[in-house]
Amino acid sequence: MPMSEPLLAGARLEGRGGHEVGRELLAGLYFRKTGQALPKIAVTDRGKPYFEASPLHFSITHTDSHAFCALSESPVGIDAEEMDRRISPRLAEKILSPAEKARYDAAPDRRAALLRLWVLKEAAAKLTGEGLRGYPNHTDFSPDDPRIREIDGCYVALLEG
Repeated sequence: MPMSEPLLAGARLEGRGGHEVGRELLAGLYFRKTGQALPKIAVTDRGKPYFEASPLHFSITHTDSHAFCALSESPVGIDAEEMDRRISPRLAEKILSPAEKARYDAAPDRRAALLRLWVLKEAAAKLTGEGLRGYPNHTDFSPDDPRIREIDGCYVALLEG
């Protein structure tokens, strides 16, 4: 039996905290998928949250003004950044692999390309549960990756394992 697509939800914070809104989104997605209340959440020794008594996987992220959540039958990682966020181009030298740097250098909008690469790197770190350690410059992503969506002024990367 094929696995279903991950469920995705997002909301503006509107003065509320990202953690609070993210949990509300997760509870809504979980109920929609299972018809049940949100089960207890535990955290691995590396900080990745998971359900103690459910086979489903989730990931939550928030920006200064939005929260997003994904719920899936397989491991999942999500990250978001506001599309207008200022980001130092010097960061590219530290976090991009040589292949990513070449794609970044060729991009018509380098700021957007760097933000798009960043959300992919963060989503990958959340997917594996390894987190970002040091500089995440050992990946091979493209700023044109179709797993990045533009939602309400945010770049949102959703990766599944």
